[in-house]
Amino acid sequence: MKKISLFILVCCLPLFIAACGQRPKVATVGEPAPDFTLVDLKGNTWTLSELKGQVVFINFWATWCPPCVQEMPSMQKLYTMLPKDTFKMLAILNNDDPALAGSFAARFGITMPILNDRSNKAGPKYGLTGVPETFIVDKQGVVREKFIGPAQWDAPQAIQMLMKYIDQ
Repeated sequence: MKKISLFILVCCLPLFIAACGQRPKVATVGEPAPDFTLVDLKGNTWTLSELKGQVVFINFWATWCPPCVQEMPSMQKLYTMLPKDTFKMLAILNNDDPALAGSFAARFGITMPILNDRSNKAGPKYGLTGVPETFIVDKQGVVREKFIGPAQWDAPQAIQMLMKYIDQ
């Protein structure tokens, strides 16, 4: 009996070690975007896969993050500039208090949907290394761009990049 147990242990141990060493699949440019369902601060439920046919701008942020706060006005301008029927902007609150985000949005006139990821379900799927991080998902649900750090989202280059996906 001991020989059989030892044999099973020796045969299965490499498989167990290999399985434990694998990292979960995360958002990768050129591959389908990981799906998620989150609720925004107004109580609306958003499921990424239900937004196929639209370009989706996903931004992970927090109120305690100075670069996030810095880029938020340009995101708001972009949100108001692009067509709502083919473009969605989702600001995903990461590791932060939704009440603070609500106050922030009211104070600075932020009208884009702010989704609450308080249970940290979406962040790991996107391989989040910090905030802000932004992902652009095309109409077919494929991640096309990934940006680490803040950006000037209402700049001509950013608008041109997004329009390339919107016009496809």
